[in-house]
Amino acid sequence: MFNILVVDDHAHIRRLYEVTLEQNGYKPYTACNGREALQLLETTHIDLIVLDVMMPEMDGYTFLRTLRDSGSEIPVLIITARDGAEDVRKAFTLGTDDFMVKPVDEIEMLLRIKALMRRAKISEEKKLTIGDTMLEYDSLSVTSGNEVLTLPKKEFQILFKLLSFPGKTFTRANIMDEFWEMDSDSEIRTVDVHINRLRERFRENTDFEIVTVRGLGYKAIHKKKN
Repeated sequence: MFNILVVDDHAHIRRLYEVTLEQNGYKPYTACNGREALQLLETTHIDLIVLDVMMPEMDGYTFLRTLRDSGSEIPVLIITARDGAEDVRKAFTLGTDDFMVKPVDEIEMLLRIKALMRRAKISEEKKLTIGDTMLEYDSLSVTSGNEVLTLPKKEFQILFKLLSFPGKTFTRANIMDEFWEMDSDSEIRTVDVHINRLRERFRENTDFEIVTVRGLGYKAIHKKKN
């Protein structure tokens, strides 16, 4: 059973999420602000955090910054009434994994929680399986059928990232920021070079495809088999 911490200053929302989570097999914990949540984290193992932004004593942004500065990688789903573009940018800059705007659809919330838990498991195990293709981070290898291919580090990292978030578009800048040093002399078009190499290597792979999102960047698609 996964432990999920709900951090929200409204008692009725905490109770709503608590009941929903219990009914779907999770063990919920609650806190009314960021300070109380940090205290709970000192004594309780938490697998995922559902976080409000506007709270007294310690708001959600401050809590999230403190959490990430401590080195914690616990998945965080922010659910807030604040829906401005600046709020979304700030939340992701500080390290949230997903963002929803109140009022939320409970089914969608559960689906997002399930997806975040799956991604966290992938990150922890450093293995990813799509159909008959398996990626192993420690060896930088991709196994498909009887063929094992060891990739250059950056190519593997880009592929692992894209395949971990199927359907999500990553800009060239996103990829550069994550896999190249800030002082690197590499130009942003080097991302295109790495993507083209990956496409060439896996052009016959029947499990996934890397597609261009015109004007934005790239995303991976898991192919459905008949």
